[in-house]
Amino acid sequence: MRRDPNDLDRYTAPERALHWIVGINFILAGLSGLTLFHPAFWPFTLLFGSSTWTRILHPYFGLLMGIPFLIMMLWFLNLNRMNRVDWQWLRRVGEMVNGDDQNMPEQGKYNGGQKLLFWLLVIGTVLLLVSGVAIWRAWFHFPVEQVRLASVAHAAVAAVMIGLIMVHVYASIWVKGTIR
Repeated sequence: MRRDPNDLDRYTAPERALHWIVGINFILAGLSGLTLFHPAFWPFTLLFGSSTWTRILHPYFGLLMGIPFLIMMLWFLNLNRMNRVDWQWLRRVGEMVNGDDQNMPEQGKYNGGQKLLFWLLVIGTVLLLVSGVAIWRAWFHFPVEQVRLASVAHAAVAAVMIGLIMVHVYASIWVKGTIR
């Protein structure tokens, strides 16, 4: 498909590459994490060679997702600072979802919803990294109470993050012109 020469590139090649590194490793960390969470997801271990390899690889997938995400966060930090107009946009998001985007406030590169998602993903990624380190028994040794608390937090935050990424993927497909 030929691109319209009047289209503006929204992201540079390095930004896209880093996004896909984060995305692919999020999927790998998510699938391997689900297998560690509940036996019903055990068949996913076959993607990683065995249940032992899944357990070994999961924290590395987490690092390969988390560290590039934090770099990406630094790149986009200034563009995602919430302001008064963003809160106005969020108050009217229902109108836009219902197809009436005529009264939506003017936005910059990102709207209030995108900025809110950005900050939720930043918080979630930091929480996953911190709790993941606490339960990574191969390299770290924390008191059992902290490991238990970190395990519950890790599972809860991971579930929320999977939901947020589903919203991200759906919204990116929903916005006209995103996929070219």
